Amino acid sequence: MNITDYTIKAPAKINIHLKVTGRRPDGYHELVSIMVPVEIFDIIDLKVSSDAQIRINCMGREIPADDSNLAYRAAGDFMSRAGIRDGISISLVKNIPVAAGLGGGSSDGAAVLLALNNMYSRPLSQAELHKLALNLGADVPFFLMEAPCLATGVGEILEPIRNWPEAWYIIVTPPIQVSTAWVYRNLKLKLTTGEYDYIVKTLKNGNFTISGLLENDLETVTTASFPLINTLKKLLVDAGAEGAIMSGSGPSVFGVFASREKAESAKDILASHNPGDVFLARGGVVKE
Repeated sequence: MNITDYTIKAPAKINIHLKVTGRRPDGYHELVSIMVPVEIFDIIDLKVSSDAQIRINCMGREIPADDSNLAYRAAGDFMSRAGIRDGISISLVKNIPVAAGLGGGSSDGAAVLLALNNMYSRPLSQAELHKLALNLGADVPFFLMEAPCLATGVGEILEPIRNWPEAWYIIVTPPIQVSTAWVYRNLKLKLTTGEYDYIVKTLKNGNFTISGLLENDLETVTTASFPLINTLKKLLVDAGAEGAIMSGSGPSVFGVFASREKAESAKDILASHNPGDVFLARGGVVKE
């Protein structure tokens, strides 16, 4: 019997490492990136209805409640691909900041695909889910993995990273929004060669620190227009972070901490500056 009511948590992500290695003829950029899910969650509740309609209700942060919402699109794509005629009502509590480099919309889309596949006794294979996810966006397949990954291609070729070290992160999202497309359009491409082999060797060696991997090619573009990002990085390091960097295309910035106690102390310091949203989150394997 199929499940008619299902709740799932959709995590945010941070980019520990993001190097641009090429630009494809279709305009997309080739990447080598280390992506880690973190415990900041949107909450999504799905209910089956009999009218064959997809409906979405959004609470929390302001986001579109129509077919431009990736959770809505994911539901429609799944039902069409699986040949299911039921309707789905989606209730989405949006906790992850929007257009912030944390992948919230992509995570919502992936969470809906995972939830519906579970609700209907897995009619789609992992490969079919991956194809639907990639059609929604380059970051969506990562969130199907529910684990830290080395991502290549446009982000869709994913290798889970075993034994990723546990760490705590302070994530700061200032009250600005950054368009990923704008960042890539303004990126002065300096191609990195050998990046994949270097990262694979580093990860396999096991003798690395998270802070030693921090690098983001997109930072120069975003910080040129939003120097606040560099200010936040300095505040995080001054508060005890082992390293700090921008996530994705920004504007969110995060610092890496070895213990929860150090991270909690830093959170208080950062929050006293009123920089925007300040989160304390553990990173690593995130399961519903």
